[in-house]
Amino acid sequence: MNLDQEFDRYERVSDEEINNPNEELFAEPDEDPEDDFEETEEEDGDDEQISNQSLNESFAQVMARRIERRHFLKGAAVTAGLLVVSTEAMTGQADASVNLGFTPVQLSSEDKIIVPPGYSSDVVIRWGDPIRAGAPSFNIAQQTAAAQSQQFGYNCDFLFAVPYRRNTLASLRRAAESYVLWVNHEYTNPELMFAGYNASSPTKEQVDIELAAHGGTVVAIELRRRGLFLGGEKWAVDLFSPLNRRITAETEILLTGPAAGSDLVKTAADPTGTRVRGMLNNCGGGITPWGTIVTCEENFNQYFGNLTNLPTSDARRAIHTRYGLTSGASERRWENFYDRFDVAKEPNEAFRFGYAVEIDLFNPSAPIKKRTALGRLKHEAATFVTAADGRVVAYTGDDERFEYMYKFVTEGKLDPTRGAANGDLLDKGTLYVAKFNGDGTGEWLPLVGGQGALANWTQAEVCINTRGAADLVGATKMDRPEDIETNPVNGRVYAVFTNNTRRGTGTNPATDAPNPRANNRHGHIIEITEAGNNATATTFKWEIFMLCGDPSVAAEGTYWAGWQGGVSPISSPDNITFDISGNLWIATDGQINTFRKNDGIYVVPVQGTQRGNLRQFMSGVPGGEVASLALSPDNRTLFASIQHPGEGSTYDSPTSTFPDGGKPRPSVIAVRKGDGGLIGS
Repeated sequence: MNLDQEFDRYERVSDEEINNPNEELFAEPDEDPEDDFEETEEEDGDDEQISNQSLNESFAQVMARRIERRHFLKGAAVTAGLLVVSTEAMTGQADASVNLGFTPVQLSSEDKIIVPPGYSSDVVIRWGDPIRAGAPSFNIAQQTAAAQSQQFGYNCDFLFAVPYRRNTLASLRRAAESYVLWVNHEYTNPELMFAGYNASSPTKEQVDIELAAHGGTVVAIELRRRGLFLGGEKWAVDLFSPLNRRITAETEILLTGPAAGSDLVKTAADPTGTRVRGMLNNCGGGITPWGTIVTCEENFNQYFGNLTNLPTSDARRAIHTRYGLTSGASERRWENFYDRFDVAKEPNEAFRFGYAVEIDLFNPSAPIKKRTALGRLKHEAATFVTAADGRVVAYTGDDERFEYMYKFVTEGKLDPTRGAANGDLLDKGTLYVAKFNGDGTGEWLPLVGGQGALANWTQAEVCINTRGAADLVGATKMDRPEDIETNPVNGRVYAVFTNNTRRGTGTNPATDAPNPRANNRHGHIIEITEAGNNATATTFKWEIFMLCGDPSVAAEGTYWAGWQGGVSPISSPDNITFDISGNLWIATDGQINTFRKNDGIYVVPVQGTQRGNLRQFMSGVPGGEVASLALSPDNRTLFASIQHPGEGSTYDSPTSTFPDGGKPRPSVIAVRKGDGGLIGS
């Protein structure tokens, strides 16, 4: 997400190259394209967030070469995750708002996507759409798990589009650009999927469809010309790409890192503790410096039931309680058909979820891996940067009230010659949790088994019970840590805290400097500068960048990075990204609960004379979270996930008919400007 603007330094790969790992994956594009012709996805609202407190040539080389040729970023030289920032950018003298000339949209309750004048939006792919040639067409009245496993999954969250080139005559004739798109499928809304759904007694067929609708999708997309008389261009799925595939809640995934093989992750089905069936509740994510996707499991607790049947004397029960597993029947009742979701019958299964999962988009045969060294929590995002010394750093948040912000620093260093094999760096390193001091400074506290407050812990225990470890070292309890991204222009880290209506109430933690509002229903964003602008530093400085809300309501105490003019109302910031000028783009999750309006997308400059001048760029649909956003490398397409449209209603009486006028279907959309200009201009 923070690397969106860097990917125009990537080169596209052909289908032949995808299937031949000995071929160079990235090469300079031909000056004459004719030479290439040949025949050949539950993001819960705040009210549900219950805290239990207490490739031979590397992407880096390609991008470095392309930067030298294009001089794409003013004042910044960027490689994959390696940032060298100019004095001008760091002092904020450059005006980052020069491209933001669009007319802002207003808060809305309409059942349609609203974008500024001169812009349009199209659906790229929706729930149930086939992802490959020959896959069944979608029929909402006749769903099957087998069909769903070949179709786009349900709620779409984190997405990322990586450019590549198809060297086929047909593709070059019809497509201006080609991408490989990754999309998370966070959770399912069975009440919107099935007619007459009974939450207390789902059928096995319904459960199997839900299992197949979780996980993620890899799909190739192309920017195709609409035709002679229609004009313009539209993103469409390439059903013939060999890259297209589904990962579901049943796909085999490897456990790696300190927790792999631990007694706590061994089950009857997997006595080795190294192989897991599927991934669950994949919400945020990121892309590594070597070009793989990392997708993050978030609210996995909701899938496991009957904790009360596990004896109180069993030490595992306390850990499960800390992570919010259900005492009685789970919300989904999957345990009615599969023992692995019954905590009393399989007490260790839940310890196998809540991780950052690495996937190689360009190698369908490569093992998928849960990287346990990054900790087990309700992961929201995993943003990667490469420090000057070559070590790789990952930032992530634990999305629940009064939980923590983390980062992981690899022990080893990035080797540009190893490509995706660099993924093993994520198995060894130091996991840290953030402590924010009241004076605007902060510390990264190491979570290392055998040391300090964790002297009696193994590192496997730290990586499985990460929340418990963070409790012991004295980390700062935050207001729902969400997305955390690094700005490629100014080098700072931006951390989003969605909301926390329980701050300062009852026996809950009181307000403090980094969480300054009681009943913080609108959320806020913090700007962080690592010591020496070094991502591996163990200290940092921080300041409040935004206190969200309605600026016309003085009692809400909003703040806009010092900006004194009018801004658009915003609530519940969720996911963020940056454009090529370093402007911050924000997607929201929860405005239906605060403004009684649809969620949307906003943009705000972070430096220059317009710093803090927030404007709304897009409005979503009723009940639908704008779950993720990503800008194409050339900044001429904005991709966005419209998740759970109509949530809060039912199949028989939906409050949204997005996107086609029938039953609501979670979808990925693409926003473009009519004249082909930059998004935001």
